Amino acid sequence: MVNMTRNTWKKGSALVLALTLGAALAGCGGNKAVEDTAIAAGESKTAGAADKTLTVYTAGPEGLANKLVKEFESQSGIKVETFQGTTGKILARLEAEKSNPVADVVILASLPSAQGLKKEGLTLPYPGAKNADKLNKDWSDPEGNFFSTSASALGIAYNTKLVTTPPASWSDLAKPEYKDQINIPDPSLSGSALDFITGYLSDKGDSGWSLFEQYKANGVAMAGANQEALDPVITGAKSIVAGAVDYMTYKAKAKGEPIDIVYPQEGTVVSPRPAAILKSTKHEENAKAFIDYLLSDSAQKLVSDAALLPGRTDIKAENRANLDEIPLLKTDWGWMGEHGPDVTDKFTKLFK
Repeated sequence: MVNMTRNTWKKGSALVLALTLGAALAGCGGNKAVEDTAIAAGESKTAGAADKTLTVYTAGPEGLANKLVKEFESQSGIKVETFQGTTGKILARLEAEKSNPVADVVILASLPSAQGLKKEGLTLPYPGAKNADKLNKDWSDPEGNFFSTSASALGIAYNTKLVTTPPASWSDLAKPEYKDQINIPDPSLSGSALDFITGYLSDKGDSGWSLFEQYKANGVAMAGANQEALDPVITGAKSIVAGAVDYMTYKAKAKGEPIDIVYPQEGTVVSPRPAAILKSTKHEENAKAFIDYLLSDSAQKLVSDAALLPGRTDIKAENRANLDEIPLLKTDWGWMGEHGPDVTDKFTKLFK
């Protein structure tokens, strides 16, 4: 599977698999029940009709995913097996399991990844999903192939003990005062990081690469996925994360950590988190029930409580900046999806 499934599953697959497959499989030690469920359910496509089980692969946050699953199980009586990891790890796992699919539903942290799944014919449309008409139309598929039930925005996270005057612009991070003090997440591991980089380039054109070249010259380090990039800033080993996922920063701040976030004045990228039913599902009705639940009032309230932007436009977050308070770049999701593999390859070579 390609990096973030951006163009075709084959293009760039070596990079994703090399960087993420081992981690994905190593990180699922507690998920043997997922494979057992697949074997038990995989013998018959019709067996899922009466089978009260569901397998969901989700790109966190872990606390929110656990709360959603617990409430859904309580309401539906359906037992949910989960695998949690980054978007890159989930896509690598889907590739590894393509001859014997396990997942029924995937929740990713990158819209172009879901667009790629749809393009390859791997999603099952569900145009009748309840409350789908209340979703942000720019974040979801009009034919019902995926539904962005939440979103995060990318910003500049900074340690408040080390940075007294936060940067106001993306270009500020190239200043000498920040030399060797900045992390940026790896776009081959983080769907939202790739959304930020491709989103910036879709707005600025090829000239946008000069920003990332300046970052490299200023000692910006590519540091794993989102949490791995943020943790050193929380501890004070680094000062700033460029392209930080905002909900992670808000949650750390709420715990009393010396961390805060700003959205650059020229605009940033919002990274929707789409949920999709896979065409290979053996539990179609259960999967549809789960999508309906994700779009429900109670699930969207849990999304808001987790410091994410709700996917529904009629529900506002109370503990973070809402969409109308965040300056946005003019992103082209079609361009981002098409150029994702090449951008990932060029960016990772630049920073390694």
